[in-house]
Amino acid sequence: MPVQTIQALGALLIGGVFVFAGIEHFLKFGAMRDYLAAQKFPAPALMLAAGSAIEVVAGFLLAVGITRPFAAGALVAFTLATNLMLLRFWASDEPERQVLRNAFLINIAVVGGLLLAGTF
Repeated sequence: MPVQTIQALGALLIGGVFVFAGIEHFLKFGAMRDYLAAQKFPAPALMLAAGSAIEVVAGFLLAVGITRPFAAGALVAFTLATNLMLLRFWASDEPERQVLRNAFLINIAVVGGLLLAGTF
């Protein structure tokens, strides 16, 4: 399989994950907003709507190959911000600490994939 085909498939898959997640956040908006409010998020409804819109739009652009560097960059910024604001494993006790740390590290790997997807 040619390298460009593999790269396009990778961008489709990682972009598709963000599109799916963003749509799911809109479908479960009330529950997600309440979760963010419980986590002391500022303006939880606005942050959820903006973040979900970024996921859907930038994920779609990445998946279909339009402005790939811009789309990947937006998703990198979104993922890092979300990681720092929501997956604060350093402020938790075990066993929650381990679960949050693992999710944090997985998101760091996703950032790595996004950086690769945005550079071809």
